[in-house]
Amino acid sequence: MKAKVLIAASVGLALSALLTARAAEDPPADTTLAHDQAKAVGAAVKRDAKVIADAAKTGAKQVAAAAKEVAAATQEGAQQVGATAKKGAQRAKAAVNGEKAPSPPPKPVEKASPPPEKTPAP
Repeated sequence: MKAKVLIAASVGLALSALLTARAAEDPPADTTLAHDQAKAVGAAVKRDAKVIADAAKTGAKQVAAAAKEVAAATQEGAQQVGATAKKGAQRAKAAVNGEKAPSPPPKPVEKASPPPEKTPAP
């Protein structure tokens, strides 16, 4: 993505410099030619600026999407930390009161996959 932006900017600057240098070498006898050249340079710069702006917009959208994912992951992590702290507080309270600490809920039992069949070595 950055490479496209750099290439577009380089091409735009090269074209702009080339057209400016050419116009400076041979001053046109006709003022309409100078006007047309100025229009062409202006159009090239405008087009290059649009390409760069579009690339920046696309990059900003990608950054926003990544930030949204990070925020969701952070929120999930904060919820897990909060739940763990709540459990710890309950256990500490139970210990202070001389009660048995509440046990955590049982974890679901995963079915063990059968061991792979061993084939005799040749």
